[in-house]
Amino acid sequence: MVALVNAVAARKQEDREAKLSAYREWRISVPDGPIDLSQYPLSKLTETERAIVQCDATLIVELIRKRVYTAEDVLMAFVKVAIAAQDLTNCLSEVCIEEAFVRARELDQHLEKTGKVVGPLHGLPVSIKDHIKIKGLDTSSGYLGWAYKNVADSDALVVKILRNAGAILYVKTQNPQTLLSLETDNNVFGRTVNPFNRDLTPGGSSGGEGALIACHGSPMGVGTDIGGSIRIPAAHCGLYGLKASVARLPHSGLLGSHDGMDAIVGCVGPLATSARDLELFCRVMLDAKPWLDEPPLLEMPWKRAVESEQSLPEKLAIAILFDDGVVAPHPPITKALKRYKDALVHAGHDVVEWKAVDHQNGWDLIVKLYLLDGGAEYHETIKAGEEFEVPQTEWMLEHAQRRDPYTPAKIFKLNSEREAFRSKALAHWNATSQFTVSGRPVDAILCPVAPTLAPPHNTTRWWGYTSHWNLLDLPAVVFPVDRFKATESAIYSPLPSSRNDVEDFIHDQWDPATYDNAPICLQLVGRRHNEEKLLAMLKVVEKAFRDNSL
Repeated sequence: MVALVNAVAARKQEDREAKLSAYREWRISVPDGPIDLSQYPLSKLTETERAIVQCDATLIVELIRKRVYTAEDVLMAFVKVAIAAQDLTNCLSEVCIEEAFVRARELDQHLEKTGKVVGPLHGLPVSIKDHIKIKGLDTSSGYLGWAYKNVADSDALVVKILRNAGAILYVKTQNPQTLLSLETDNNVFGRTVNPFNRDLTPGGSSGGEGALIACHGSPMGVGTDIGGSIRIPAAHCGLYGLKASVARLPHSGLLGSHDGMDAIVGCVGPLATSARDLELFCRVMLDAKPWLDEPPLLEMPWKRAVESEQSLPEKLAIAILFDDGVVAPHPPITKALKRYKDALVHAGHDVVEWKAVDHQNGWDLIVKLYLLDGGAEYHETIKAGEEFEVPQTEWMLEHAQRRDPYTPAKIFKLNSEREAFRSKALAHWNATSQFTVSGRPVDAILCPVAPTLAPPHNTTRWWGYTSHWNLLDLPAVVFPVDRFKATESAIYSPLPSSRNDVEDFIHDQWDPATYDNAPICLQLVGRRHNEEKLLAMLKVVEKAFRDNSL
């Protein structure tokens, strides 16, 4: 088995290396000393290229439209960084850089000849998570058994929309074996590391996206989220990331296990370096009317009037979840929540505490919905590829160990339990009107993304701060707060007594030195199908924090 695993993996990695070797002058050696790798990929850039990769996606498309930079200039800058980021973090899977430069030149010629851009993303390089299909590229999706057997014959709908909007696709990024993991490790390409601290995970399952964008190797990436797979990489890599409600953004044309399972459905979404880039992505997707191509989607155009802060009440009502009742967060996360609470109160907003309800029960239910077949398809796919389970796959599949697949009758019952859970949560949200000054329910929930900052590899043990909102199908956005610095003189609030084995494990992990240089991020959760309002509220929340920090 080991020989076969090594042969297939070696071939995939050699193919990737062959494409990257054409750009050997941009390669970079992994340094022995500092664990923070995030700035090394910029070392071979010109001054102009450094300026380009510091721009967010919204500014890049504006500068290309104004002919400050050409699409080829922009692509060159991000390709240089992406290649170096690969050398440092192992974030890439498939590579189509040569084709990307051809497209960039076509776009430049079009703009020069017509004076018009082809669409709102004209010339913008966009990276794509591995299991999202790009025509002509292999789609192994983290499985050895799928390598070389799934060259896409068409684009996923999200990719088609991006192309039509003028985006340039140049790399695909790493995802974990099975995709059902909040870390990024597989037997095809290996493990991806966090650019801010190589001993820590960048998260998963969109971990390659997180690492690449954090290194400035992409201005915008596309990931997917069924339990935190956009938000966890965004949080662990200090980025913005959006999980929309399931029926809003296109999700067809993906290759992963459990196609057709709709008890819990994942969603496509953006990772980026600014909140306005999340809006840009959503506008482009919904302006394309994807519901005309994908039947499950709601006909719900992007409401531009709502994305502005002017559409909101003068003062927001925000609930803060400090502890989900299962695992209390580590001190840096609690401190960040308190800082935001103080800022919101200082700005005059109505702040109440969110009382956690049934988070452990929610996890127990969603795990059953993830693994309706007892994990059989995962086991069969791994066995077919004659590979082994990586540690996080093994941990996840243990949740269904020694049980048979659920019968249709049991699945019906679980679906009923899911709807009852959602109804109870909705009533709980509505009941917050009893505690707000305005007498209306809270507008959003501010909460952790995870109980820890980016954890050491193979130690993620609690998804409840993200998967809970997947179970409820509520939109959630992650945003950066700060970077954690471990200092010997710092005093941290003591952790409460552990209430269960999971909390005991996670609290035992707490050592400031472990998380040195890790990003600190928080999460804002909104009402279902209200992504525009959620992003508008994020602007208000961030402004309150900035104003209070002056």
